[in-house]
Amino acid sequence: MATAESDSRFGGAVDWGLAARTGVRLAPSGPVTSRYTAEAVVAELESASVRAEGPVRDVTGLADGLPIPSAQVVDRAGWVRAAAKSMAHLTGSDVDPQRSSLAGKPSGVQAGAMLAYLSSAILGQYDPFTGEHGTLLLVAPNVLQVERTLAVPPADFRLWVCLHEVTHRVQFSSAPWMGDYMRSSVATLGEASKEPMAEFVSRLSSALRDRRRGEDLPVDQRGIIGLVRATQAEPQRAALDRLLVLGTVLEGHADHVMDAVGPDVVPSVVRIRKAFDARRRRKTTPIQRILRALLGVDAKMAQYVRGKRFVDAVVDRVGMASFNTVWTGPEAMPTLEEIEHPDAWIPRVLG
Repeated sequence: MATAESDSRFGGAVDWGLAARTGVRLAPSGPVTSRYTAEAVVAELESASVRAEGPVRDVTGLADGLPIPSAQVVDRAGWVRAAAKSMAHLTGSDVDPQRSSLAGKPSGVQAGAMLAYLSSAILGQYDPFTGEHGTLLLVAPNVLQVERTLAVPPADFRLWVCLHEVTHRVQFSSAPWMGDYMRSSVATLGEASKEPMAEFVSRLSSALRDRRRGEDLPVDQRGIIGLVRATQAEPQRAALDRLLVLGTVLEGHADHVMDAVGPDVVPSVVRIRKAFDARRRRKTTPIQRILRALLGVDAKMAQYVRGKRFVDAVVDRVGMASFNTVWTGPEAMPTLEEIEHPDAWIPRVLG
């Protein structure tokens, strides 16, 4: 459990109120559409978020009997405000502009720019840290823009997106320990290391040397996330590993559910998956690649792929009911190595 001291140390580094205001100003406008179409998208997403709950519970076997809160359908500015509020809760910060520190202003502007960039990419998000039952957000202009780009049936795509986000709500509802687990890990990441600078420099030099040699690095040591991980002291590295594993399982499980519902629920599910995966793999400009790397977008994409592969393998071998052991506590979560080798997780956790 995170202490108030550690939360304050990390949360005080960013003025999230300023981040929200900056992000709202910088967020790009959504796709051009008529008022009628915009209102229709909002109404259908609200309906789909409720209709998705039944298939998700059927596939996962989770959350039976729990309430079904309504989703919030927002625009990009609304997502920025909600995301900043969620990060403030997660880090133990303060969103009151009268209480924000001067030291947090530069980071607040940087965080706002980051949120503005992400605001055009996020289709939906479940926030377990706000509201009585968490908050499910659906970003209407982004859903509309992607379904147009992919040229897929709008009603099917909107339900398909809701299946993913509702799965996250079901996950957290079925595993209430995950909220504090995330807060504790984030607090540890924010703690200043007291180790000698020489040890940090040594790890950084070693990590860069390995990359220059072109060695075949394990998955968790590749890319910018791998470089950050290689330079961290052990407590921070362990905390990052916990968050990476949790995110990979959450996203992989949600992607598994999206496809497992089948054409009876989403008639064009195969077509949507094919088009959506092609979109994830599409080439980007050098500037976009730099931004994606700095913001961890590519690492996020890898989480979907690796996580779904892990969930698919475990469910195929032992069934969903046994897989659901993963939600019982931190000790049942796979390690980074087990994400790549599901056959190692099964005997350790299921016996």
